[in-house]
Amino acid sequence: MEDDQRGVESVSALDGLAERVTAGATITEADARLMLASHDLIAIGVMGDAVRRRLHGARTTFVRVFEIHVNAPPAGRPLHVSAGEFRIIGRPASFEAAVKAVGAASAIASGVPVTGFSLIDLQGVASESGQRLDAVCSALRSAGLAAVAEVPVDLAGDAAADAVNAARSAGLAVTRLTVHALPDARAIEPAVRARDLQLATGGFRVFAPLPRTMSVTEPSSGYDDVKQVAMARLLAANIESIQVDWALYGPKLAQVALTTGADDVDNVAAQESGALGTRRSSLEEIRGNIRAAGLEPIERNAVFECGWNGAGGGAPAE
Repeated sequence: MEDDQRGVESVSALDGLAERVTAGATITEADARLMLASHDLIAIGVMGDAVRRRLHGARTTFVRVFEIHVNAPPAGRPLHVSAGEFRIIGRPASFEAAVKAVGAASAIASGVPVTGFSLIDLQGVASESGQRLDAVCSALRSAGLAAVAEVPVDLAGDAAADAVNAARSAGLAVTRLTVHALPDARAIEPAVRARDLQLATGGFRVFAPLPRTMSVTEPSSGYDDVKQVAMARLLAANIESIQVDWALYGPKLAQVALTTGADDVDNVAAQESGALGTRRSSLEEIRGNIRAAGLEPIERNAVFECGWNGAGGGAPAE
């Protein structure tokens, strides 16, 4: 009987929250906890989608990413690569290794923006090399880096705002907030940190609320992931876009996420074998999935220029 009563109260509270969201109100942290505790995924998804459509309509951006490991940059541009972003992944062993990787990536990118590294890793490189963070970032900018690839909000400490400002003062874009790990599928802290860091520094374009690493023994469910996306869309309302990773979470979950609050898709494959034909290419797959959700696909590059065709070597159409 008590469980039934709690269920009725929860539904009533969620209905009240939905009314406030529809009216354009900003949700509180208590509201976010209510969303994650609720089992009404449809109502939660509708709220996330309402805010997403208020901000973006049907517009849905995506970026094709070619990843380059910091320890193994290719000597030349691989065949069949069409990307809007060349992204260096992995933690550099040293300052010199970071600069070398950026130079190698820039040489093969042919005008496509090069991004790389976690801001946390760059702080480590600066500390280990005895340099200021802005000096490290300035050197990487001179080598060809356009932007820091990510700022993991769960790893960023109290000095995160200072680090972001230092990187930006050196000429690097810092626009993407991520989550490294999420031990509790009902945690709201990463979204709170993302919202607060945006308040402190501004300039962030996207927040990817789903974790980059997952527990092997206690993986999250798709149910939990979708709720996280919707909650992040409502709680971090001061960040323009909510992002989902195509390669990490797969086309099916990404497509559902686009109907519950996400409006940007990261890490679409940039290299095609050509074996399955153009109709089965990653570009056509992402476009088809977005259109099937009733949305409009728009390709962008790493610095959020839209109309990018992935070829490089020239300015994209606006």
